[in-house]
Amino acid sequence: MSHVSMSSVTKEQPSPAANPNPRSAFSVVRQKVTTKHGWFGDYDYRWLCLPSLPTARSKQPPFYGIDDELPLVLAIASGLQHALAMLAGLIAPPIIFASALMLDSDTSSYMISASLIGSGILSLVQMSRIKLWGRYRLGTGLLSVVGTSFATLSTASAIFDMMYANGTCPSTTAADGTVTRGPCPDAYGMLLGTSLICAFLEIGLSFLPPRILQRIFPPIVTGTCILMIGSSLVGSSGILDWGGGSNGCQARPTSGIYQLCPTVVSPHALPWGSPQFIGLGFLSFVSIILTELFCSPFLKNASIIVGLAVGCIVAGAAGYIDGSTITSAPAITFLWVYRFKINVYPPAILPMLAVYVSTTMEAIGDITASSEVSRIPVEGEDFDSRIQGGVLSDGIGGFISALFTVTPLSVFAQNNGVISVTRCANRTAGRWCCAFLIIFGCLGKISGFFLAIPNPVLGGVTTFLFASVAVSGLRVLSYIKYTRRDRFILAAALSFGVGDLLVPTIFTYLFDGVSNPNKGLQGLFESITILLSTPFLISGIVALVLNLILPQDRSQQDEDEEVVNVAQDMEIQILEQER
Repeated sequence: MSHVSMSSVTKEQPSPAANPNPRSAFSVVRQKVTTKHGWFGDYDYRWLCLPSLPTARSKQPPFYGIDDELPLVLAIASGLQHALAMLAGLIAPPIIFASALMLDSDTSSYMISASLIGSGILSLVQMSRIKLWGRYRLGTGLLSVVGTSFATLSTASAIFDMMYANGTCPSTTAADGTVTRGPCPDAYGMLLGTSLICAFLEIGLSFLPPRILQRIFPPIVTGTCILMIGSSLVGSSGILDWGGGSNGCQARPTSGIYQLCPTVVSPHALPWGSPQFIGLGFLSFVSIILTELFCSPFLKNASIIVGLAVGCIVAGAAGYIDGSTITSAPAITFLWVYRFKINVYPPAILPMLAVYVSTTMEAIGDITASSEVSRIPVEGEDFDSRIQGGVLSDGIGGFISALFTVTPLSVFAQNNGVISVTRCANRTAGRWCCAFLIIFGCLGKISGFFLAIPNPVLGGVTTFLFASVAVSGLRVLSYIKYTRRDRFILAAALSFGVGDLLVPTIFTYLFDGVSNPNKGLQGLFESITILLSTPFLISGIVALVLNLILPQDRSQQDEDEEVVNVAQDMEIQILEQER
């Protein structure tokens, strides 16, 4: 964003002035809990909680900046909204991982709990702004939360497919050719171990100047990756679950446990694609739309959870829910109740390195968006330090999350919408959000309930969620001016990405003609196959390489130089003011 455009934003939307007389922590707490103003402030809670019509207009409540004094009730309510907005994105990946690896319900329930707890703990780190040395910091200092990266979800699917294909994970083939996968918890441990060592790439990238990162990963690269991540997840998980399941029953085999979805022993099992399944998913999907049209801002921010709740109520009444996962789930749980054998899967190293490059790009974009909705300037040294601290926290979070038995956690974009609607960017609300996430994770019955959600209900919601990711990619691509060079790069990248999406097996047999490769060469072949078979990885690599080697149009170069000169002039002015 240019200096002129940013100035207009800050003038139109001023942040409240900071208190010139800071008080002690004890006096602040006493004022909060003993006065009506400390509990409620001047916020219009009727606006937050009452339903609204699509054509209605109402007065907007005041805006609360990242460090403004926030009423206690509003902090708790806003924190709960953020937690609810995150839930679907946090529970979907572990459910999909567990389904792909055929893990039992106890392990699956634990993975959901670990995802919630890990997100709560590492979000606290991301919201901090710890000074390290020199100009380096840890965390953004914004209301920026973290959750399981959907880039990992897309890549892990290809990695798990490769593990089952090469015999690393057990599977059986029936007489009719139907392949049935066996439980493979060790595959998840290998994913965690590989993720742990690859996290050092993002940690290293965080020490590069943000401008270099932004030049290497411009919107044409980041937008393409995000678009393909969302699109591939819709096809590989969302729509399949909407039809009944993605565990093998979508092939409608004529024998075995997956003749019906989710299995033949499930309550109210039906063939994949049955109208009952489609109807359940559609009910959840429509509930999200109706919530956006008629409900209060509080519920609009939790529309995904509303869709899940409505779908589960109807599914439960119709007998589609198996309550055994709720019954078997522990009342209280925490990290490391279940542990996995941490190991490294060499063919997954290259794909996971690419995932961390992708999470770096996501972090830069999401931190920029968080700064904009928080009314923080998106230029200058202060903003650069937030980018650096956020990417470093993302990389360290990827390392720690693997120790937490959780796949890489990166900055979530969903919460920017909550900030925009509630006009509350305060970090106190973010800390309450983290508290709610940790509480939800520790209450094992909640994870058991999430695991009991029928596949069609989950599919109807996650299809919308993953499509929202794709729309985020389109929004990033809208920043491009679409010169002939940009159109060429995007067309080349989408040639591979969309091709992979429509014909997933195109590169599966690429190295079948190589006879008797040694173990190292075979691992390299598998790495390349995973890269080529993952739509967002191959399209992102093509966009990245072409963006670096194709010369800029002369007019575009002049514009880029002008932006750089303006930014340098701003930095000089800031330094002179500090002196």
